[in-house]
Amino acid sequence: MDCGGMIYLSSIDRGTIEGLLLNWRSQFPDMGVLAMIPEAEKSQVAKLQAQCRHHQIPICGAIFPQLIYGSEFRARGICLYRFDTMPYVALHTGVPDDAHESAQAIATGVSAELADDTPATLFLLLDGQLPNISTLLDELYLRLANRVHYAGANAGSETFQPMPCLFDSHSLVGNGVLVILLKPHQGAVLEHGYQTHAHSLPATSTDGNRIIHIDWRPAFEVYQELVRGQFGVEITRENFYRYAVHFPFGILRANHCTLVRIPVMLDDDNALFCIGEVPAHAMLTLLAAPRVDSLSTVETLQHGLAQLRGRPTANAVLLFYCAGRRQHLGQTAAAEELHTFSRLTQACCVAGALALGEIGESTLGGYPLFQNATLVTADWGTGA
Repeated sequence: MDCGGMIYLSSIDRGTIEGLLLNWRSQFPDMGVLAMIPEAEKSQVAKLQAQCRHHQIPICGAIFPQLIYGSEFRARGICLYRFDTMPYVALHTGVPDDAHESAQAIATGVSAELADDTPATLFLLLDGQLPNISTLLDELYLRLANRVHYAGANAGSETFQPMPCLFDSHSLVGNGVLVILLKPHQGAVLEHGYQTHAHSLPATSTDGNRIIHIDWRPAFEVYQELVRGQFGVEITRENFYRYAVHFPFGILRANHCTLVRIPVMLDDDNALFCIGEVPAHAMLTLLAAPRVDSLSTVETLQHGLAQLRGRPTANAVLLFYCAGRRQHLGQTAAAEELHTFSRLTQACCVAGALALGEIGESTLGGYPLFQNATLVTADWGTGA
């Protein structure tokens, strides 16, 4: 079903896609396409690029662990999103080397497209392997401030192995950022629903997304003690990958917003690697992940969308769901959360992807934040 320029195809058939694209272009001559492809179909990217080049239809997109359509996660197929008019799009590489330089290049291109007061969203699709996403967002805000809303998600493999995952009409790259300027667009809503504990400890030594010491001691030793003391679970090197997703850290911020960081790797020095940077001296708390309030999370998202659009319903909704959250809740509970979201938003279509980290704002029009374990959602329509 083509709902508001958003469609999911269960199989990547060249003839079906060609017919769809030509039908769209007959109605919208200046159209373009955003494509989301699951990791299992990554070999299809080159064919899709060639098909769009042949018909001179601009395309951009990303590869994710899985897709979302309706209330289901999909390991196969493709999601296509029509831009009625192709917006400003730029694919930047080399981001791990210099976030300052990358932010300057991104901001320069975006600023040239912000000549009027039309509300705009800086929509970012990033390689989940980038170690400096929070720094990049800080640098972007220094240059763009609240001239745009901020939203986005991390692409890549759920195995956390490097993989080219971002593309435009000609290139497929890793270690980069795909920048899309949506306008008019009112921004996105992000929420995780995790509960925090009052007890916190300082991250006394960090390096990007690596926590080396907590409270002046090896990070893993402290992490083990916290999980054992608060939840009665013994985490070892052998079971780390099975249990760590259930016990994420929260970074406490001065505005009472909590950033979620899920430990995903453990090194020989007992340092913990997270998806997303952890600033030195950040105050860490162990989140009460087993008590994540799913209904409250979905209701917050629904209310936020209604406030953004000024009405209770939407034709089509874009949704990114954190892979770590699904792993923690389990397949059944995560699918139920998708079902509840679809029901409450009353959208004709909900489509998106399983993400490896998400970007939203601290408040509407506020500072951009990189999160784990969240859902981030936005309207998809003629302005997107």
